[in-house]
Amino acid sequence: MNNSFFDTKLEFLKGVGTARAALLGKELGIFTYADIIQHYPFRHEDRTEFHKISDISEEMPYVQFRGKIKFIETIGEGAKARLVAYFRDGTGEVELIWFRGIEWVKKSLQINTDYIIFGKPTEFNGKYSITHPEIEPLTNLEAQSGFLQPVYHLTEIMRKRSFDSKGISKVIKQVLAASAGQFKETLPEDLVRNLHLMPKKDAMQHIHFPKNVEMLKQATYRLKFEELFYTQIKVIQQNLFRKITYAGQILNNTSLVTEFYNNYLGFDLTGAQKRVIKEIYKDMGSGKQMNRLLQGDVGSGKTIVAFIAMLFAIGSGKQACMMAPTEILAEQHYNGLRPLADKLGITLEKLTGSTKTSERKYIDDYLRTGDLKILVGTHALIEDRVQFKNLGMCIIDEQHRFGVEQRSKLWQKNKDIFPHVLVMTATPIPRTLAMTLYGDLDVSVIDELPPGRKPIKTVHRFDNHRLRVFGFMNEEIEKGRQVYIVYPLIEESEKLDLKDLTDGFESVSRAFPKCQISIVHGRMKPKDKDFEMQRFIKNETQIMVATTVIEVGVNVPNASIMIIENSERFGLSALHQLRGRVGRGADQSFCILMTGYKLSKEARERIKVMVETNDGFEIANTDLRLRGAGDLSGTQQSGVMDLIIADLAKDGDILELARNEAKKMLEDDPKLEQYKNIFVKKQLESIPKHTTNWARIS
Repeated sequence: MNNSFFDTKLEFLKGVGTARAALLGKELGIFTYADIIQHYPFRHEDRTEFHKISDISEEMPYVQFRGKIKFIETIGEGAKARLVAYFRDGTGEVELIWFRGIEWVKKSLQINTDYIIFGKPTEFNGKYSITHPEIEPLTNLEAQSGFLQPVYHLTEIMRKRSFDSKGISKVIKQVLAASAGQFKETLPEDLVRNLHLMPKKDAMQHIHFPKNVEMLKQATYRLKFEELFYTQIKVIQQNLFRKITYAGQILNNTSLVTEFYNNYLGFDLTGAQKRVIKEIYKDMGSGKQMNRLLQGDVGSGKTIVAFIAMLFAIGSGKQACMMAPTEILAEQHYNGLRPLADKLGITLEKLTGSTKTSERKYIDDYLRTGDLKILVGTHALIEDRVQFKNLGMCIIDEQHRFGVEQRSKLWQKNKDIFPHVLVMTATPIPRTLAMTLYGDLDVSVIDELPPGRKPIKTVHRFDNHRLRVFGFMNEEIEKGRQVYIVYPLIEESEKLDLKDLTDGFESVSRAFPKCQISIVHGRMKPKDKDFEMQRFIKNETQIMVATTVIEVGVNVPNASIMIIENSERFGLSALHQLRGRVGRGADQSFCILMTGYKLSKEARERIKVMVETNDGFEIANTDLRLRGAGDLSGTQQSGVMDLIIADLAKDGDILELARNEAKKMLEDDPKLEQYKNIFVKKQLESIPKHTTNWARIS
């Protein structure tokens, strides 16, 4: 692709000029020929069909007519004035109405001249009208034969300055006309042929101005495939590069694992846990550095898998660490792992921001000598003063809460050879997102719950059912169970939400005078928060009223009810995580989603999904469809936010194909040195290092 041509600034294009170029730059971030032709239409209006006025109905989203204006009049005065043109096509009459730009429109209209009209029909008193229709003389062949009209994203400021979708369309048409011969194929010839892909130059033409619907489909498919193919080439290259470049310590001593499994585990691992442990063991003994993502729903047993992975390292004479995003979660891991470590005679300590100075000195010294085998903590682990003698294994829990830079600091605790890395998440990641966000990691999935766990029953209740809900809580508390009541935390209004929480605490206190109640929120000091958490864990309190600080990190098997107030204000992922705080014991557990009656369509769908399924991956896929990849992944992730045309919520099949083709190519030609892959290598080399979209023209 001729980069110098596509880097041309738009102000040099005839008819655009400095002012319009500046407007495009400021409003849409469009500066060059490359930018404008990659500003793809978000839909096309079907202008291929001409309706008859006699066939008109209000159900039609848009209609297109050919006919003549027979009469024009202005009705009303001043601000209430409107222009009405009576348009006929031989089968009936429709009124065309303008409220803005009346004088300009009036001058441009001519009686008994053939026009094409396009717009949304509305009916009033048996008459149909179209407000502010698109209107143009019936002169050119395109208009006579019909076509697919591209519709582009705009801003309100652009509309006010009379730069509409048609204006963008005209600019793109000019650029495409000037770029004849400038497009070069970016995919190998055999790939284009075998997959029956439309050539690049044709795809760029038909994505904007398709001859028909079939051409539009082919162009869209081609461009989506290319975009996802280059994304996958990049992440797979990173994976292969890491495996070739970074040696890993061989940590395959199984003595501690065998001792733990035979004497102290106390239950059978699930088939999924065993499969994942085998994958980890294979990686750790391969001589290459492991970078593996472990996905597993809430309660699926990831922590025990992580502990066994650490035992491979410690049995081989190395150290291990586990980093969690919050002190509460670090505390939970420490309390859960400490008894297991003690049985095996393994030293284990905890390091967080709250650790006292005297304890820190002891931990630092103990760590440097290698006598401290496992360190559990928060981001305090990545501080420079924390030095291991020989770190063999890093576990990072809820890894999406740590930035790439934070994680890399942990990897570099060993200067000579990177430790093996296992990153874990209880937030199920849709397959399409995992392939794109974490394509450079090997992925393991624990997809079954331990035996004996009963699925959590989820119900939706409106606010006027509160007394019934309180009655049910009372029944469960009398059985010895405990209850969470969670209020939403919205950053923009912490004071308001604290008031909600306080009001909630007071109403619950009145309704349950015999119960002890804990209250926990993010503005409490860590020690106060921990004190309240511990009271609940020890069953000294029967009800915990909290904000989302308990989303991760609380493991109370005796808690059997999760009530989520204003649940319509939560995303699906948060609802699923909160629900996972119950159902951790053998008793039947319940999640009650409380809402008012006024619910948006999306909120209704979220609640419906929660009621119907406990499957985290199904929930994650719905979340992806409702919210989009950008919201799910967070802006700190690369490779997704910059997708131009592909949609991970809809294009899973294309992504799967693109990944398979990228994998085949790199397995056959890791450095892309073969002549047939020259296009791919050149395209990758032409992309600036900071760019996250691998199919950009620039």
